[in-house]
Amino acid sequence: MAAKSSILTQSNQVRRAIVVGGGLGGLMTVIKLCEAGIPVDLLSLVPVKRSHSVCAQGGINASVNVKGEGDSPYTHFYETVKGGDFLANQPPCKGMADAAPGIVFMLDRMGVPFNRTPEGNLDFRRFGGTLFHRTAFAGATTGQQLLYALDEQVRRYETLDVEDDRGVTVPGEKMVRKFEFWDLAGLVLDDSGVCRGVVAQDLKNGEMRAFRGDAVCLATGGPGLVFGRSTNSVINTGSAAAIAYKQGAIYANGEFIQVHPTAIPAADKLRLISESVRGEGGRVWVPKDRKDRRHGRDIPEAERYYFLEERYPKYRNLVPRDIASREIFRTVIHEGYSAEGEQAAYLDVTHLCKTAAGKSAVRKKLEGVLEIYEKFAGADPYENPMKIFPAVHYSMGGLWVDFEKGADGSLKPGSARNQATSIPGLYATGESDYQYHGANRLGANSLLSCIYGGMVTGPAMAAWRDAQPQSAFDLSSTLFDTEHKRRVDEYAALGSRSGSDYSVNPYQLHEKLGEMMLQKVTVERHDAELDGVLSSLQDMKAQWRKAAALDPAAKGTINQPTVFLRHLDGMLALAEVIARGARDREECRGAHYKPALDPELHPDDPKAVGRDDARWLKTTLATFDGEGPALRYEAVDVSLEPLAKRDYGKVSAAKPPPGEAAAQGPANT
Repeated sequence: MAAKSSILTQSNQVRRAIVVGGGLGGLMTVIKLCEAGIPVDLLSLVPVKRSHSVCAQGGINASVNVKGEGDSPYTHFYETVKGGDFLANQPPCKGMADAAPGIVFMLDRMGVPFNRTPEGNLDFRRFGGTLFHRTAFAGATTGQQLLYALDEQVRRYETLDVEDDRGVTVPGEKMVRKFEFWDLAGLVLDDSGVCRGVVAQDLKNGEMRAFRGDAVCLATGGPGLVFGRSTNSVINTGSAAAIAYKQGAIYANGEFIQVHPTAIPAADKLRLISESVRGEGGRVWVPKDRKDRRHGRDIPEAERYYFLEERYPKYRNLVPRDIASREIFRTVIHEGYSAEGEQAAYLDVTHLCKTAAGKSAVRKKLEGVLEIYEKFAGADPYENPMKIFPAVHYSMGGLWVDFEKGADGSLKPGSARNQATSIPGLYATGESDYQYHGANRLGANSLLSCIYGGMVTGPAMAAWRDAQPQSAFDLSSTLFDTEHKRRVDEYAALGSRSGSDYSVNPYQLHEKLGEMMLQKVTVERHDAELDGVLSSLQDMKAQWRKAAALDPAAKGTINQPTVFLRHLDGMLALAEVIARGARDREECRGAHYKPALDPELHPDDPKAVGRDDARWLKTTLATFDGEGPALRYEAVDVSLEPLAKRDYGKVSAAKPPPGEAAAQGPANT
């Protein structure tokens, strides 16, 4: 390991690192960098406490085993790779599962108000893909509580002065400088392709600024807005990852998009109904009579079809998310069941609320999420079954990141390779990387992977920084001025788009993109439709070049439609990565499902291979070739556990839709 390098350059400038993104992954990275004595510039598109991590509801996984069920970190590790259909590299997953109990105890010490048992122990609930109570939770607002706790730690570092190598305070320099409402516009790469900083734009006044950094981390979340309507915040465009991809970073496993089984159907933003509702006893059902249009509360128990419980008697309503979403989709779209004639199923907790004590217990654990349903659906979920349908929720894919395997089979602590992208000096963590979830993420592993990823990324960035012979702060200003000017000119060119040459409305173009991706690249995928998507994306990219800045900006001012044009360019780039990866992957694995290749539907078709480990136990690697994605593949590290069938005890085989054409896709995902 290289010796720790100085805080100051020869010209007495403070050597800082950069973290872009203020969610859990970004905040944990900042904390670990500060613990290593490295000052940080933290850039966030929104106020840190409005980062998308705040929306996470259900909990965080850790095998603490307080209920004496025989759970262990190794079981957690195995169920993570099994839940991901064995597409995740196993050493990082083992490291995450091993660290999970300590992470939960750390968060508890930070003051996260986790629910507790009557004895005072941390309480744990069940989530999908396991039979153990493994998920620590703070009601139904766990993400918010974790985010606020980590931000309080970062705010402490905002007040601390930087000290030089002698312990002397550097005047005017704080350990953390927070830049909120700043949007990433580009990376600063030197002649060797090393990331030396970023260019970002202040969304309050339009100012572009180049930031120097001796290591840079992107913790900017997923690309949910590529699909138009999703459970993601409207800031989740994937723009930062797309910028890195177009500047040379590899994007991995883009085709693996998680569709959450339970969201509130709507024509605009989709609101999540957490898996915690099912973890606390909520049941999914539809009326047995396909023509039944009665209100859910009026349908007797004997006339209800609890299809998940019948098809998966062992896991019941807590099968992994990709399986639950496909079953709901198949039941509603293909088999013709509905909730009051609407394209929906029911998620029901009313049976838990028959008594005052039962209702109080449900309120204590689920009030946050049930309040969301009541507010946006206009019905009391304590008295009425909730209408739900699958919705785009999470990206297992993201920027490719490296790892170094340690002696214990997990990650080597402090290795500069851990969480490093293919661009030297650039790191990624949280949902913007691909590392921990394979082909499908288990519920409550997201908050864990964000925090664990940050705990790994901070020391890795410190190791990279200490090994560099020259600081970014010692480089000529020409490098930074050139990238700054390029991004200023790019923004000005976008902002000047007006007149007859620019007739395309970018918001309408985005709506068209979202509906297409939603209908054809989510729960079920068909090669002919994917070919059409890829063709349409070429047309849309041409339309983007004709898209207008609806409110042309004066130089040096901020203009939201112009910023949106920049984000839309990134969304189109990632949409092509996702669609191309889906088209080329000829198998069914996790969230990537092609009915034509399902042996349950086509038992006599030799092409219906299902999961094909011989050909497709590979990570998809997409690089930008100047026009679009060029794909190649790399092997998955399965050195710790052998491959096995991903079996959750299904007892009834799927049946092909009776005489129906292939569905066009879930209208509400």
